[in-house]
Amino acid sequence: MDRISVNRFSFRRKGSYKKQKEKESHQDDFDFSKLSYVSQEEAQNIDKELFTEYAFSVEQLMELAGYSCAVAIAKAYPPEKMTRDNGAVLICCGPGNNGGDGLVCARHLKLFGYKPSVFYPKRPNKPLFEALSKQCEGMDMPFLSFFPSEAHLITESYNLVVDALFGFSFKPPVRPEFASVIETLKKVEIPICSIDVPSGWDVENGDPEGLQPDLLISLTAPKRCAKLFKGKYHYLGGRFVPRTLEQRYELSLPKYPGTDCVVELKTQTDEQCQHYNSANESS
Repeated sequence: MDRISVNRFSFRRKGSYKKQKEKESHQDDFDFSKLSYVSQEEAQNIDKELFTEYAFSVEQLMELAGYSCAVAIAKAYPPEKMTRDNGAVLICCGPGNNGGDGLVCARHLKLFGYKPSVFYPKRPNKPLFEALSKQCEGMDMPFLSFFPSEAHLITESYNLVVDALFGFSFKPPVRPEFASVIETLKKVEIPICSIDVPSGWDVENGDPEGLQPDLLISLTAPKRCAKLFKGKYHYLGGRFVPRTLEQRYELSLPKYPGTDCVVELKTQTDEQCQHYNSANESS
């Protein structure tokens, strides 16, 4: 009997290569100069309609958002490339829904093979947030009793920091108990990954002197301040906005590829990317 060589056969599903190329082509065809950026009021109204008109629950949207953030982080910073302490990452959570997104993100990062620790100084006395905290604790995830006072301690202990302190409802100034946290994060030398809005930024106008994340994960749609983002990676996450709602708000957003829950947004100019890379090389 002749020996059968597996090299003679292709196990790729018929047409899959063509479909993948079509997806890539579709992404390349999107005109990012027409990408929608929503105001704080528009973001709040969209959120309200998701709850009222479409009957989503806070738990549903938080789970979808947090999972999307974990997926985006894994795409930008895969766990196998983490060099410190078996993929150690620090998740900084605020008292609102953005902090809840961070807790969900932490849980999924743990399942993805990272080693998350959580800083959650102001825990709301609400069943949802208590449950999210309990889920993380049940996965042997440590909660820090205090925030490291020196930036180098964070740099030396973790591979990246997830910024889930404040979201699109934030209005300056930053509360005193979080101001020192943000000031410390501004000095760390590892990637910062901000959920929806870099903490401390004005949702409309940003903050050129504020936190400058390396990865921004916009949820639902990019906020106006995202126009000033100059980091390395920008993703849109969630994939829970109904098409009818997109049309009502005339949102111009790229389609998500395949079954992915995130899509990379090519919003930076070459000049911005070169500036970012040069800054990293010199640091």
